[in-house]
Amino acid sequence: MSIFQAIVLGIVQGLTEFIPVSSSGHLVLTPWLFGWDLPDELGKTFDVALHLGTFFAVLVYFRAEVAGLFSAVFRTFSDRRLVTFEDRLPWLLLLASVPAAVFGLVGEDFIEENLDRPLSVGITLGLFGLLMLYVDRSSKTSRKLDTTTWGDAMFIGFAQAIALAPGTSRSGVTLTAGVYREFSREDAVRFSFLMSLPVIGGAGLLKGAELVSDGFPAGIGVWQFVIGITASFLTGYAAVSWLLRFLRTRTLVPFVIYRLVLSAIVIGGALLE
Repeated sequence: MSIFQAIVLGIVQGLTEFIPVSSSGHLVLTPWLFGWDLPDELGKTFDVALHLGTFFAVLVYFRAEVAGLFSAVFRTFSDRRLVTFEDRLPWLLLLASVPAAVFGLVGEDFIEENLDRPLSVGITLGLFGLLMLYVDRSSKTSRKLDTTTWGDAMFIGFAQAIALAPGTSRSGVTLTAGVYREFSREDAVRFSFLMSLPVIGGAGLLKGAELVSDGFPAGIGVWQFVIGITASFLTGYAAVSWLLRFLRTRTLVPFVIYRLVLSAIVIGGALLE
């Protein structure tokens, strides 16, 4: 992998992790569209490394909220009760992370062997784009984040587990699930961003442990990792800030149009290969 490829993939990851168009799908499609012959093991390891960049982007952007989450955890253990929404929020986020963790451990091999292909990505881009459009146009968006229940957290958590399939979009499907539960788009995406921290951080720790144990895969060095993660962090931070502002006054329709157009291009290209 060249430095240029690392930068491009880092930018792609940073922009698409939080904008609801599927980062995993774009990381599959980018080498395919450019004709890059990257070994599967190298691509998978680098993808997880890039996710660390977006993990730190969320961590830094929501640093005040994250500090509040840790304070709430310590307060809960001290008081042994959950009184306010701030007390419940870290546990709601943890509950929402459980389905994706379980599905990831059980279904990782199946996903890599059967769904990690351009044609599959094109199909899921289109199908979940249509679902996003239906929910966005038909749901009320009046609830605030502080009304989140345990049932909401579990529902959005199962939606996040579905997003393990490339092309679905973790942010897209969790945002759609939040809107379906009648949260405002801004609050739905805020919960989506915060609940990404345990999942992305956990996956990064596991893959980091593998790297320490097995070493870097052939074809990549430490500088490609550093540069890719940096590009992912910078573009991810910008994407978080932009999307939160955008959804205060706009709908999800522009992202739906992008997904449907890209879906048609990818499916057509895959069938013609």
